[in-house]
Amino acid sequence: MLTIDELARETGLTVRNVRSHHARGLLPPPEVRGRTGYYGTEHVERLKLIRRLQDEGLKLEGIKRLLADSGERLLALKRAAEEPAETPQLVPATELIERLEMGELDIDARVKLVRKAEALGILRPLGDGNVEVSSPALLAAAEEAVRSGVTLAHALAMIESVTRHSRAASKEFVKLFMEDVWKPFADAGMPDERWDELAQSIQHVRPLAAQALLAVFRRTMDAEIEKTFEELARRLARERN
Repeated sequence: MLTIDELARETGLTVRNVRSHHARGLLPPPEVRGRTGYYGTEHVERLKLIRRLQDEGLKLEGIKRLLADSGERLLALKRAAEEPAETPQLVPATELIERLEMGELDIDARVKLVRKAEALGILRPLGDGNVEVSSPALLAAAEEAVRSGVTLAHALAMIESVTRHSRAASKEFVKLFMEDVWKPFADAGMPDERWDELAQSIQHVRPLAAQALLAVFRRTMDAEIEKTFEELARRLARERN
């Protein structure tokens, strides 16, 4: 449960924006305890959806009509498509420095790497000697890479590259879904009885996309390894000659 200030921070809006959306009827009322209103997950989801629709160029009145007609179903469809979010972890900064082998780096180098990790959504310094690890999975990947001899700077660069290529592939899969599944559904007038079918369809797309990406990555990685070792073999042969 969030106060209005916490809700604004969570969604990247101002308190004034939140109150404005509430006044326009775009946001359900909070749960009032004493004199304080508390907001939950449904409010966060709705505000993020409103913001995304505004980014797409929709006016608030159009968004209000859309939410009144199909808003809850759209949010339910979005929840069906999403994976459960990672649970953030609180880690002392001193422990993080040790785990990522940053002890020998100077302060400027540490700050630069931490800012890079923050930009990648891996962690967030809290300013009290602790760090909130937003993505324990990505931190574990970086930690394993460092343990294997890769510098932290290169490990973060690798994560950045994977993120960039993964985002491009994700856009392609979502585009396919919109063209082949959503468009026929919308053209048919979005019949009530097909919303569940749509949710099931989008739930199937995500694992299929992951399987395809993993299969392609394995093939391309094998090809790159083969190519690299052939080059190493040629170099060794030339050196011995």
